Amino acid sequence: MKVAIVTGSGGLIGSESVDFLADKFDLIVGIDNDMRQYFFGKESSTNWNVKRLEEEYKNYVHHTIDIRDQEKLEAVFKQYNTDIALIIHTAAQPSHDWAAKEPFTDFTINANGTLNMLEFTRLHCPKAVFIFTSTNKVYGDNPNYLPLVELETRWEIAESHAYYKHGIDEQMSLDHTKHSVFGASKVAADVMAQEYGRYFGMNVGVFRGGCLTGPRHSGAQLHGFLSYLMKCAITGNHYTIFGYKGKQVRDNIHCYDLVNMFWHFYQAPKQGEAYNAGGGRFSNCSMQEAIAVCEEISGNKMNYSYSEGNRIGDHIWYISDVGKFQRDYPGWEYKYDLKATLAQMHTEMRKRN
Repeated sequence: MKVAIVTGSGGLIGSESVDFLADKFDLIVGIDNDMRQYFFGKESSTNWNVKRLEEEYKNYVHHTIDIRDQEKLEAVFKQYNTDIALIIHTAAQPSHDWAAKEPFTDFTINANGTLNMLEFTRLHCPKAVFIFTSTNKVYGDNPNYLPLVELETRWEIAESHAYYKHGIDEQMSLDHTKHSVFGASKVAADVMAQEYGRYFGMNVGVFRGGCLTGPRHSGAQLHGFLSYLMKCAITGNHYTIFGYKGKQVRDNIHCYDLVNMFWHFYQAPKQGEAYNAGGGRFSNCSMQEAIAVCEEISGNKMNYSYSEGNRIGDHIWYISDVGKFQRDYPGWEYKYDLKATLAQMHTEMRKRN
């Protein structure tokens, strides 16, 4: 029997992983205790998505387990043992704003929880492929010191810095920078995942996501910017832009495209390799540009205001250079651009509401 374990299976990337893998594995084991509701409130609960997975896939088995609970977590690994071929670890505290409120909660979930997953993989299924969803926040605010120019609706890299014309690659330093508490906990997990790959010779891939997005994102003000933006466009709820004139740029990768990266890595794994994984030059936008597209798709004028204070550790301009992954896995390519993703979100949200 071939088993895949997916943590955070009710979330955006976790549930997309289940959807993607359901016809490729004998059994998909989901681990999710709906901490997203604790972080961001009832409206951000992922229980609806877990129920969907249980209804749609007969080979999906759910475990309501906190990844910090070593005893219960290891019991799952012991149950399936060497049948486990793939672990996709997406469970996390995902907001750099929220992390400052409860640093112990943030760190124990992101760092200790990841260590638990890595160690139980090493002990019970060391030949399995382990995929860790990291974040571009591991680079802290180092990207903000790149030479940028202000355009009409966005910030952009200066032409004099041609090295970054495709975006930021994996050579960007993780040091001497402000990360946010969240960024620091993800650095710890990121480096530990790499170390298990390199030190123990395990098949570990680290994917440093830009803005991960898709139609089933339970977006909240503190996390899931495109999803929450479209939600506000539909409902008329107020949206606040924080700093940088609303010209801050993010690259946005559809959850399908990211999970497809995982799939390519699984078929030809490496030991402790780290990849930037965002929308790159294919799919990116500023806040101003995103609002314009949401208004176009929804047909509604958005209710928003501007706050001069930017979020601590926030990026002014971040576009992922995914060239390293494309060189290692030339068969992978993007499927969803920004407009297609937002249109899909609009349709899905209209169905749910």
